[in-house]
Amino acid sequence: MTGPTSPQRLTVETDVSAPVAEVWRAYTTPADIIQWNAASEDWHTTAATVDLRVGGTFSSRMEAKDGSFGFDFTGTYTCVEAHKLIAYALGDRKCEVEFLAQDDGTRVRVTFDTEPTHSLEQQRQGWQAILDKFARHVAAK
Repeated sequence: MTGPTSPQRLTVETDVSAPVAEVWRAYTTPADIIQWNAASEDWHTTAATVDLRVGGTFSSRMEAKDGSFGFDFTGTYTCVEAHKLIAYALGDRKCEVEFLAQDDGTRVRVTFDTEPTHSLEQQRQGWQAILDKFARHVAAK
């Protein structure tokens, strides 16, 4: 690869059998985030904070359950439209989360800028796994 390249954009989505207000609440409440925010069973989120307003920040402490690795997933909200859209920045990367009301529930669509460390497929699978776990969490509530 020669020179810097712009990140690619990926989109993942899931359908949740719950009204948009309930889906929004589960997506933005720290106590819920701790329960669903992991891409695999050997990872978990140990702490989460949310200041849901433009300019507000969020943080989720993600750790391997065996204690071998952990990191803070942090960002700054750039747009908040209740029950419709959350946009945020992860440094130079951008992400949008759409909440689309449907007759039988809510579609959650996440579009994000990729990062250079992991393959596009790894990133797609990881973000999709988290979103699928989120849908299962809401369905179980």
